This record gives sequence, structure tokens and C-alpha cells, in this order.
Amino acid sequence: MDVETAIRTRRTHKAYEPDPVPREVVEELLELARWAPNHHLTQPWRFRVIGPETLKHLVAAGKEGEEQKLGRAPTLIVASARQSGDAHQDAEDVQATCCAVYAVLLGAHARGLASYWRTPKVLQTLAGRAAVGLEDDEQFVGLIHLGRPVGDPAPKPREPAEAYTEFLA
Repeated sequence: MDVETAIRTRRTHKAYEPDPVPREVVEELLELARWAPNHHLTQPWRFRVIGPETLKHLVAAGKEGEEQKLGRAPTLIVASARQSGDAHQDAEDVQATCCAVYAVLLGAHARGLASYWRTPKVLQTLAGRAAVGLEDDEQFVGLIHLGRPVGDPAPKPREPAEAYTEFLA
């Protein structure tokens, strides 16, 4: 699959087959993430692949109904950006981590996998952060859901580029 096709056809999926993504495939996807652009090669991203015990702790840290949303996909990866304390560098590192997450999503799509990038509130709480081992110097960026898709979501309409693009003199 070429890059343009991957970008245009990747969709957010909320229904997955029950089998987890094989570890070696997850490792391949996280290998892709390290090629995301990052200023000064800080490589700020951190990824935690969530196992069943950790998922139980995360669900317990959340509100009622958390298990239904967190349990949609058979493979979950927490993405965070390590922070240095320099506000400008920290902002760049969060943005670099977002690029790394997108690399994972596109790589998954190219392999026939479905994905969903979420930012559940439970991972912004002290209890949720503790459940997955997020350190104080890490900014939570997203929870990646991965698995084999059930169904194929239809594309939603998007504005044309000229609606949000400006060429300046």
C-alpha cells in the first residue's frame, strides 16, 4: 500500500475481532514509530503495551463503563512523551510523539489491522497514570487500540484543503 492510499483509507475502528495482534507485529509497528520526525533527535515517545493485569488496574481506576470502551480492541498501547521541563522542547516532543502514533496507525493499516487513537480521561488521572506506570515527567498522548477489524467504517466527509489553507505573500 502506498503512503497516499494509506492516509486516505485509514479509518477509526471501534469493533475488533478478539485475537490480540501478535507481539512481533506490535514490535514492527513500534519500530516504525522511531522514524517519526523529532527535533534534536530527542526520541521522546514512550510506548506501553497493556497486558490483562494492567488493563484490570486501568479499568478499576476509571469510571463505570470504562471496561466497555477500553476493552473494544484486543491490543492496547499507551503512548506518552517524555518531558524535559523546557516548555518549547516539551511542546515539540509531544508533537513528535503524535507523529510517532500516526506512524503506528498507518503501519497497522498497511498490515490490514484496524486502529483507534483515543485520549480517555482515565489516563489523565493520577490513578490511571499509576495503573500503566506513567512517570511524572511523561505527558500522556494517546491510547492506541489495535486489532483485526470487524466491518469497514464508511469515510466521513471532510472539507477540501482550500477551506483551511492560506498562501501568504
